[in-house]
Amino acid sequence: MSLLQRLDADMKTALRESDKLKLSTIRLVKAAVKNQQIEKGRELSDEEIQSVISTLAKQRKDSIEQFLRGGRQDLADQERRELAVLQAYMPEQLSPAELDKIIIQAIQESSSTDEKDMGKVMKVLMPRIKGLADGKTVNIRVKELLQSLRN
Repeated sequence: MSLLQRLDADMKTALRESDKLKLSTIRLVKAAVKNQQIEKGRELSDEEIQSVISTLAKQRKDSIEQFLRGGRQDLADQERRELAVLQAYMPEQLSPAELDKIIIQAIQESSSTDEKDMGKVMKVLMPRIKGLADGKTVNIRVKELLQSLRN
């Protein structure tokens, strides 16, 4: 079953069960996918749909931070619930240990020795972990591991 078919099936289920949150979130995903299809002029692959969902999830995470800074716990909670629905369609995230292992491999392959080489590391690393880890977390961890090499 393709990801788009799964979204359709889950949308029907949410309609039947009157799950307004899940329904609105899936509709949001489908609208974003449709926009990408129009932009590209073709149907999207599951990987491309995954990328759209990942972008929406990142937006939710950013919104949660902003709402918490602004003292709007109610809006942050709403975004968290939407994020939980989105994460059901994303691949399992890497554990910190798995992420470190992949980062260390990328550092070795790019022959990086300090923070100045971060771009080289990220170039090797990102295609391998796309959708499997949060970019901000990866960035921080790469910096930490490159700094530890210097010490």
